[in-house]
Amino acid sequence: MQSCSLTPSSTMERGVMLAVCLLCWSCSVCVVTAIKRTDMFSYGTLSGDLILAEGDDETSRVLSLPKPLFFYGSLFSQLYVATNGIISAQDLPMEKQYVDDGFPTDFPVVAPFLADIDTSGGRGQIYYRVTETPSVLNRVAQEVHRGFPDAKFTPTHVVVATWENVAAYEEQTRTTGPSDKVNTFQAVIGYDETDSYVLFLYPEDGLNYFGTRPKESYNVEIELPARVGFSRGEVTYLIFSRTEGPHYSVTSDEQSVKNLYQVGNTGIPGVWLFHTGNRYSFDNIVPASIGGLLDTPPTGGHSLSLDSTTPEYGEFEEYPDNTFDSENQEEEEDYPHTGGDPEFQPAPAGGDHSESLQPASPDAPSSPSEDSGHQLSYGSEDVPLTSEPRYSSEPAGRQYAPPNPPERVPEGDAQRTPKQQPQVPLEVVDVYPSHRNEPPLSPGGHVVSVDEDDVDFDTGVIQYTTENKETCARFQQQCSQNAFCSDYATGFCCHCRPGFYGNGRHCLPEGAPQRVSGKVSGTVTVGSTPVELNNIDLHAYIVVGDGRAYTAISQVPEPVGWALMPLAPIGELFGWLFALELPNSQAGFKITGAEFTRRAEVIFYPGNQRLSIIQTGRGLDDHNHLTVDTVVSGNVPFLPPGAEITMEPFKETYQYYPSVATSSSVREFSVVSAEQGSESFSFQLKQNITYRDCRHDNRAAVLETLQIIMERVFVMYVKEERILRYAITNKISPVGVDPTGPELVNPCYAGNHDCDTTAQCIPLEGQAFQCQCATGYRGDGRNCYDIDECAEGLSSCRAHSQCVNLPGGHRCQCQSGYEFGFDGRTCVDIDECSSSPCHVSARCINGLGSFLCQCQPGFYGDGFYCSQTEGQTVRPRSQCEQHRDSLQSGMEQSGRPSPGAFIPQCDSDGRYQPLQCHGSTGHCWCVDSRGQERAGTRTPPGTAPKDCDRPDEPVRPKTHCEHHRDSVQTTSPEGYPIVGAYVPQCDANGQYTLLQCHGSSGHCWCVDGNGQERAGTRTPPGTTPTDCSKPVEPERPKTYCEHHRDRVQTTSPDGYPVIGAYVPQCDANGQYRSLQCHGSTGQCWCVDERGQERVGTRTPPGTPSVDCDRPGEPERPKTHCEHHRDGVQTTSPEGYPLVGAYVPQCDADGQYTPLQCHSSTGHCWCVDSRGQEKAGTRTSPGAPPTDCHKPDEPERPKTHCEHHRERAQTTSPEGYPIVGAYVPQCDADGQYTSLQCHGSTGHCWCVDGRGQERAGTRTPPGTPSVDCNKPDEPVRPKTYCEQHRDSVQTTSPEGYPIEGVFVPQCDSNGQYTSQQCHSSTGHCWCVDVRGQERSGTRNPPGTPSVDCDKPDEPVRPKTYCEQHRDSVQTTSPEGYPIEGVFVPQCDSNGQYTSQQCHSSTGHCWCVDGRGQERAGTRTPPGTPSVDCDRPDEPERPKTHCEHHRDRVQTTSPEGYPIVGAHLPQCDAEGQYLPRQCHGSTGDCWCVDGRGQERAGTRTPPGTPSVDCDRPVPVAPTQRPESVCERWRTSLIEHYGGKPDAQQYVPQCEQDGQFSPVQCYGETTYCWCVDQDGREVPGTRSHDVVKPACLPSVAPPTVRPLPRPDVTPPTNTDITLLYAQGQKIGALPLNGTRLDATRSKTLLTLHGSIVVGIAYDCKENQVYWTDLSARTINRASMATGAEPEILINTNLVSPEGLAVDVKRRLMFWVDSNPDMIESANLDGSGRRTLFDTDLVNPRAIIVVSSTGTLYWTDWNREAPKIESSSVDGQNRRVVVSEGIGLPNALTYDSSSRQVCWADAGTKRLECVSPDGSGRRVVHPSLNYPFSMVYYRNHFYYTDWRRDGVIAVSKDSSQITDEYLPDQRSHLYGIAIATTHCLSGSH
Repeated sequence: MQSCSLTPSSTMERGVMLAVCLLCWSCSVCVVTAIKRTDMFSYGTLSGDLILAEGDDETSRVLSLPKPLFFYGSLFSQLYVATNGIISAQDLPMEKQYVDDGFPTDFPVVAPFLADIDTSGGRGQIYYRVTETPSVLNRVAQEVHRGFPDAKFTPTHVVVATWENVAAYEEQTRTTGPSDKVNTFQAVIGYDETDSYVLFLYPEDGLNYFGTRPKESYNVEIELPARVGFSRGEVTYLIFSRTEGPHYSVTSDEQSVKNLYQVGNTGIPGVWLFHTGNRYSFDNIVPASIGGLLDTPPTGGHSLSLDSTTPEYGEFEEYPDNTFDSENQEEEEDYPHTGGDPEFQPAPAGGDHSESLQPASPDAPSSPSEDSGHQLSYGSEDVPLTSEPRYSSEPAGRQYAPPNPPERVPEGDAQRTPKQQPQVPLEVVDVYPSHRNEPPLSPGGHVVSVDEDDVDFDTGVIQYTTENKETCARFQQQCSQNAFCSDYATGFCCHCRPGFYGNGRHCLPEGAPQRVSGKVSGTVTVGSTPVELNNIDLHAYIVVGDGRAYTAISQVPEPVGWALMPLAPIGELFGWLFALELPNSQAGFKITGAEFTRRAEVIFYPGNQRLSIIQTGRGLDDHNHLTVDTVVSGNVPFLPPGAEITMEPFKETYQYYPSVATSSSVREFSVVSAEQGSESFSFQLKQNITYRDCRHDNRAAVLETLQIIMERVFVMYVKEERILRYAITNKISPVGVDPTGPELVNPCYAGNHDCDTTAQCIPLEGQAFQCQCATGYRGDGRNCYDIDECAEGLSSCRAHSQCVNLPGGHRCQCQSGYEFGFDGRTCVDIDECSSSPCHVSARCINGLGSFLCQCQPGFYGDGFYCSQTEGQTVRPRSQCEQHRDSLQSGMEQSGRPSPGAFIPQCDSDGRYQPLQCHGSTGHCWCVDSRGQERAGTRTPPGTAPKDCDRPDEPVRPKTHCEHHRDSVQTTSPEGYPIVGAYVPQCDANGQYTLLQCHGSSGHCWCVDGNGQERAGTRTPPGTTPTDCSKPVEPERPKTYCEHHRDRVQTTSPDGYPVIGAYVPQCDANGQYRSLQCHGSTGQCWCVDERGQERVGTRTPPGTPSVDCDRPGEPERPKTHCEHHRDGVQTTSPEGYPLVGAYVPQCDADGQYTPLQCHSSTGHCWCVDSRGQEKAGTRTSPGAPPTDCHKPDEPERPKTHCEHHRERAQTTSPEGYPIVGAYVPQCDADGQYTSLQCHGSTGHCWCVDGRGQERAGTRTPPGTPSVDCNKPDEPVRPKTYCEQHRDSVQTTSPEGYPIEGVFVPQCDSNGQYTSQQCHSSTGHCWCVDVRGQERSGTRNPPGTPSVDCDKPDEPVRPKTYCEQHRDSVQTTSPEGYPIEGVFVPQCDSNGQYTSQQCHSSTGHCWCVDGRGQERAGTRTPPGTPSVDCDRPDEPERPKTHCEHHRDRVQTTSPEGYPIVGAHLPQCDAEGQYLPRQCHGSTGDCWCVDGRGQERAGTRTPPGTPSVDCDRPVPVAPTQRPESVCERWRTSLIEHYGGKPDAQQYVPQCEQDGQFSPVQCYGETTYCWCVDQDGREVPGTRSHDVVKPACLPSVAPPTVRPLPRPDVTPPTNTDITLLYAQGQKIGALPLNGTRLDATRSKTLLTLHGSIVVGIAYDCKENQVYWTDLSARTINRASMATGAEPEILINTNLVSPEGLAVDVKRRLMFWVDSNPDMIESANLDGSGRRTLFDTDLVNPRAIIVVSSTGTLYWTDWNREAPKIESSSVDGQNRRVVVSEGIGLPNALTYDSSSRQVCWADAGTKRLECVSPDGSGRRVVHPSLNYPFSMVYYRNHFYYTDWRRDGVIAVSKDSSQITDEYLPDQRSHLYGIAIATTHCLSGSH
């Protein structure tokens, strides 16, 4: 191996030697290339991602985090993903307020690529999700552990955001076309309860542009580089001030952006990792440093420049041996770099330098020196990243690595790992190409080297130590508290303790029943109706001891409830997880634990509907219940209401692989409904279940396949309760095991044992078994009771925690003032002082479990309130008052009280009142001084409350009876009472009362001190109960009869009584009564002492029963026949009789009667003594049965024919005859009769001795059959024609003939007959020897056929007409004729006949030589057709009517006629006929010359039509333009005057109303709208048939009325008017409070963007600016008033608007040309006031009383507030210091001050017009936009909250809030009054 050593004596020598070393290394290093797209975290809809809407400035809906994350040192619980390459912790402002600015932002941001991105027009997608998928969590954990080896980080949640192929924003006005450059990148945020880390991923070729052009660049060609990094946003200091928070930049210029995918700080180019937050202390972002290229970040704002490759651990120049000589600089320039090469990075100060400077051999493969955790198959989420690659001397490009190699030994560390061969098969992984003779490295290439000492040449594998491996010491908290942790060579695994089961991370007590809860969401389309499932509840209950799984989904809407009944796979998941285990198998929970993802796809047949099911296990909750969320999406077939579903038992095989289990199966189910009867359907299920497994324990057995056996499947939808139920009994076993086999009949495996539901059944030999109570329960196994670990001191809770008992276990929760630490088990003190709970003039002292607030010297108080005045009169609020007021203020914020909220009661001194009562529930209880409830004092409503002043008596612990009573579940998960649940009764001391009675069944019995029933004391209802106070006689054990009786299930798990269950009757001694009767069927029989029925004693209901006390004759054992008869199941498990079951008949001696008959089918046959049918004796119903007493002839064995005949299935499993089944006929000797006929189809054919059909002998019904006795001629092979004919399917799978199928005709030699005819259509044609149609020979039915025997003339190629004709599809894929298809007619030369006619519609028309219709020649059916042979007159151009008529689509792409399309009628000149009628609806109406409907002329079918020739009355005045017309004009202008065919333009009626049907351009994508133009839900259609939206066609819709019109609120004096996009809302004031209950929409303006708004109190009119239409408008505030356009020219971006009531003027700002203008209130007298020294004018107000204008200019470089007179004189600056984005402006008439709200400083401030008296009213607004003042209150619109906020001027507090139902930004706000206020401005 080559090596270099440096022993220089001079600087020059050092430079030469280092340069030589550089060349030496260039031959042996391994260049790690950038990651591929496949290496990114999975994304897309299949990964569960949401998709951000297309656009230039879109923000996602709030992404609520399941648990909050720490970003920097602050806690955030929600995120937003934005178009422009960022993720924010708060809603974003408009993009122009940040996208063109530098870093940092003033709001919290994670920025993988902040630039002006635009995804409009399908230019890219943005995906995002928050996930708990184990594979994703595992990968993030490994990345963090590699980048931060000392971090103790186990992520609980991950946020993944992906920008895929997104484009940069480009101005439409630019001459160049849109760029094809797109970018792809990803941000991944992983966090736990204390830390957060962020990954940025930039794949190879993922970045193709590196910045974007500012929108406001004024045609200057500049480009801003993308910003990458993190910003905390503004933070508050000194209470009222805000300042720039910490931030961190990764890029600084375009080159550093380009480097993003070429380098990284993780050892992998394109992958960047940062520590971004911590709960306890966090100053700024910390980057990872594995092979990374980092700057030492400066203080304050941090920056990471990719232009420098200086390591963060020291400057390169600090090492004199590494200094280059200037004389050798030329050689260095051959290897360009940007400050230093990464491969020559020095070691940390004080570290070993030799590893960094020793090159590797050019012949040896390389290994990462610092990237020890990187896995080469980088993007595989399914493979945990705990394993690392090993390298061998395989050929370049392929290497082999065992799955779990040890880690690398750093040089000088622990001793070498012994050489060893891998003990598992090697897997092949791809590595980077061979590095021999590689060219010099390009800048930024990452280089890693290998020390020769690290390579074991015997194995070709690099050896590592386990110094940094995952061990139990570091990660034991990942194991369940009921598990132990074991270390292995490559890592650790968790294993459940004895008595528990699971995968070690989650463990449950063995034998205990399990509950599941979760939510179901998604969209299910039933037929064509989509139904939204919005987080409805799912509950499941699994009896683990016998594999029964019950699932209930509540609040399921009715249409989808019936349709989801076949979807038993939803509940099958729980059956698989907790199935009854047969030997050598294990249920799913032992493999997956409680965290998994199950993805299933269901395809229904025959409709091919597809449904996706995603079920995510999210762990165990506080009660040890499994939490599973379910998402369903797709289509399901419609099932009629009231239908019943039957699913037969089935088996399914599961394949097991590492981390995934899969299965695929086809299920059949029957649907029985009143409408359709019984129908059979099926569906295919494909599924995989992914989970996190532990591969370190190689001893764990891998189960390759197992089978799940579902013995019972019951489904039901309860319409009244809207509950969908599934009940499934499940067993799991090795594949091929028969669960009914003799080795599995032990009751534990059969599931029919009598162990308690909370007990485990342990099989013993034969039929014996043992019941053992589950872990956490106590009893004899048949009756088990929960152990209260808390009361009995058996808990595992540690210091500062308290125990909470659970069924079968307990949990520990930390005491007040403590929380769980890193290990999840130890309670650690909460540092309350970190949240600054004390007064600003106090200091906080943290203590164990509490804290103390002490006022600072010179201040007095309790620390929560401190003042400088001793004995201040204002008492600080107590804890009770703070508690009470915080709840009440929460009510005020929301505007309404939260139903059922408890408000504590305080006395006059602020202390908690001793007695507290809940106002909603009526419960009362006593509390201590801290407000904590005193145990045992709670009383229910209607009972006297406790005396809380009496001293507490010592609280005794709950008794066993009280625990038992309180643990009984008396209500279902859905909240319904459970009927039939037994609740034990306890006395005053908590002991069991001696007499216990069941409230539902009425049985009573005595119990002992443990609550155990005393044998022989149970009495049925209506009888005197036993005296339980009598001394107890020695207790005898339960008898077999009593055990039998007590384990019979008489109620279902849901609490309903089970009808038809047989309950044995026992006498007083517990023995079986000799006479037993079935309560449901009425049958009675005698039994022996074992309860076995005595043969011949059963009597039906209504007949005298046998005297069972008569001495029995010596009892003979049951015969084979009697066993057979008694073993037949005649009732279902639910007790219903089974129809169609065959029951053998036995004589008095128990022998089979010679003649056996089936009571359902009527067949009879003879049997031998063993009950076997005697061949040839079966007779059909109605035929005389065979004489079975005739002596048997010697029985010959059955022949092949007889076997064939008997196995033919003529009845279904339910016993119904199967129609159409073929049954072979055998002769008396059992041989096949030579002629066989099918009883259903009538076909006959000859067979040979084996029953095989003889070719050419089949004859159809009604034709003479072949003589099958003639000797066979030599059989020739079937010809092509015969194969073709025989392969045609003429009957359906159900045996019905298929109409319309073409069957080719073959001659006696098997060749195609020269003429072929279609038996259904009647068409005939000639074919060649291959059966191909000869061109020009087809003739329709009823015409003479062509002579096909005439010799062929030379075949000419097909003409265009013939190709057109032959391509028309006249039959469906199933062979049925398609009605209504137009088939063109061609003449003998193949040319179009001059006249064409449609055979279905009867229309005829002339065509030219190309088949194109000649205008004006079409005639309807029944009218004389045009003479198409007359010479054409000079062709005039098509008229508008003819164009309209010809482009109407009357047939679908498949050739079907489209019903409902309106075809306009044109006259001979091509003009619209004055009267038009709709061919489908029958409506008629008059039209003008443009084809537009004349208002008021439409008449429905059957009524006289209007005379359209009468003159139209002329309206006296032209009506104003309607909203539909304005919107239409605005959009056409927006499209540049020429909308594309795909673009939407509103369709308006002649009177300006919205047309009921709206479509995108000329497409078929249409929907219905109401009179306001709003879409009618559920009417959207992609079909060629437009939705029926006319009033005469269902669904009915209201014809549009003239809109928009004004709808003002009634009975209001003061109303706030606010602009919200396309509407103006009205919000009345009640005093100064916002009256949300009376809010309403004042005016709807479709297509508008209303920004500025003002009000004229004299004329009661509202004025507004429309940014979309570029207009200024007004409308009267009177009911029904319509808008009026005042100005619609020379406006670009009109925003702020003000009205001078006194001078009758209006003023506005235009922020694009940067102007301020004025005009009279009618729009006249327009003039420009200012057009200079303005950058971004926004708000404007006018003070009428002084004639003064004020406006804001939020020029970011120099923001200001200015004023002038109303005539434009005396312009001056009022405020220019200490402002940022002054958006909102108003005038306080009481103080005569100008006030503004600043979206930059977040302050609300006021100042006098002369600039004096400036003061802050509120220091921390969210994001204000516009503001008004009224009665000492400011009301402003807020873009963070998307609502109206009220701020009191006196208290400087936010006093009220209004959030409209529709969430979008609010713009301008104004105040409307019934009369002008004094001082109105």
